[in-house]
Amino acid sequence: MKELLNHLFNHNSLTSDQAKQILLEISEGKHNEAQVAAFISVFLMRNISVEELTGFRDALLELRVPLDFGDIDAIDLCGTGGDGKNTFNISTLTSLIVAGAGYKVTKHGNYGVSSVCGSSNVLESLGYKFTNDKGTLEKQLDESNICFLHAPLFHPAMKFVGPIRRSLGVKTFFNMLGPLVNPARPNHQMTGVFNLHLQRLYQYLFERSDVNYKIIYGLSGFDEVSLTDQAQVVSRDGVHLIEADYFNTSKLELNQIFGGDTIEEASEIFMSVLSNVGTDAQKNVVLANSALAIHTFDTTKDISECWAEAEESIDSGKALNGFKNIISISAS
Repeated sequence: MKELLNHLFNHNSLTSDQAKQILLEISEGKHNEAQVAAFISVFLMRNISVEELTGFRDALLELRVPLDFGDIDAIDLCGTGGDGKNTFNISTLTSLIVAGAGYKVTKHGNYGVSSVCGSSNVLESLGYKFTNDKGTLEKQLDESNICFLHAPLFHPAMKFVGPIRRSLGVKTFFNMLGPLVNPARPNHQMTGVFNLHLQRLYQYLFERSDVNYKIIYGLSGFDEVSLTDQAQVVSRDGVHLIEADYFNTSKLELNQIFGGDTIEEASEIFMSVLSNVGTDAQKNVVLANSALAIHTFDTTKDISECWAEAEESIDSGKALNGFKNIISISAS
């Protein structure tokens, strides 16, 4: 590791093979915490290269607990996190609403590192029990169109890194990897990223895959559509700038989508939106992201049609009932 750190400190980058190898070694506990922290810190001070990101991704995919759901048509709505905006759990709610609208969702997620409450924090606080048991997850998918894949259960080799990430408390290149290493390998993906450089890297990787994708970057720094400003959406159809009027709705202020100061507050907001008693602002920002996710499945649909499907999922109670059902299944 010392030789590799000197290589990096001299402003050199890694090949994809080097990046893969060092992450495999870290997963085996071959390097101590100080060395790993120093290694992670390099990528806080400079941009990661596409070769490095590719190598890190390949290592995690090789080490993952695989999960094969067959040829189902499914989407992951996993953002990178790390935008530091402390919004409520928009992507997790979006996942439930898309599932309530009849689309299969295999949501990859983890505990929050640079925010108060990540997707796994809020789900756990509301009674969802994480598992990597295929039978349980398949039952959730069959009955409610959704299952949640808690990253530590599918990437156990990374357990050595978890405490270091939490101690650093800032976004690291592991945030960048989450959406790239979903163990179920869904064929659709809507991913939010925290800067334009990462959006370009993701585009490079997704273009060389069979995944049907949208990559979102809110130009104020969001890894999702916030309705507070323009968002750049990259897909196989090109690059588009969208804002609130694209959805025929009103622009929002940042305070209107604040996620709370505690996990308890975040969970309360989460359930109020899912139960259709949240604010109009909270509902609209979730509907905007849900409409884009549905549009990822079928780009021939008008975005207003996708919005209507998402809204019906909330208004009918299908999203809420689906969530209650998967909690019940997870507890059985």
